[in-house]
Amino acid sequence: MEFLFTPEAISALLTLTFLEIILGIDNIVFISIVVGKLPEQKRARATNIGLLLALVLRIVLLFTISWVIAMKDSLFSVDYTQFSAEINGQSLVLLAGGLFLLYKSTKEIHEKIDHAGDRNKKAQHKAANTMARILVQIILIDAVFSVDSILTAVGMTTGIDGALWIMIIAVVVSILVMMVFAHPVTRFVHRHPSLQILALSFLILIGFMLITEGAHLAQLEVMGQSIGAIPKGYLYFAIAFSLLVEFLNMRFRKKGKH
Repeated sequence: MEFLFTPEAISALLTLTFLEIILGIDNIVFISIVVGKLPEQKRARATNIGLLLALVLRIVLLFTISWVIAMKDSLFSVDYTQFSAEINGQSLVLLAGGLFLLYKSTKEIHEKIDHAGDRNKKAQHKAANTMARILVQIILIDAVFSVDSILTAVGMTTGIDGALWIMIIAVVVSILVMMVFAHPVTRFVHRHPSLQILALSFLILIGFMLITEGAHLAQLEVMGQSIGAIPKGYLYFAIAFSLLVEFLNMRFRKKGKH
């Protein structure tokens, strides 16, 4: 295991762990929203199970890394006059995940702002939002975020000795960090309704980013123009700026009450 203590390996491990934590923000936001439909006493358990599932999925994908890389191979081509693409497995996963996030986030926002018929819907929601149903949703989105995370990890550790172990350690550490912060984040979000809408808006942005990234991997061209991936730095800057503005608003409202 001496290869893990070389300067190159340590630098890669620290950088990759940090990036995995940042990429895991998407997962925490989604989990905090969906577990909010469960009774309060079940939320912590559902969150832990969701993050453990994410950990298992990512480790399994790391051990089948050749299969994940093979997903880049073209499955079929689409070529029309103004539209062409080389569809592969990675692009399909990201496109499906992005569409799922857009659907789920839009549906949640609609439910939160549409108060008509709330009484009639309560019984339906209580029956529908069981632990099993929530976990299925978490597993689906975990799979998408895991593929995105593993692709990032592979790109960063290519050519480094012990790359697989570096990726596994980074994933385990990042999930443990996320488990520590996931519960406070979930409680904080559900105490502040405005933050719930903001979090759902973030998920819409993330869904759109996944769709564009999937289109980029599929080499999609529309009217001769290639679709490029949106740099994640732009997205996270927008999220951080929006949170800063919201926290300032919350502080202002709190002072106004006093």
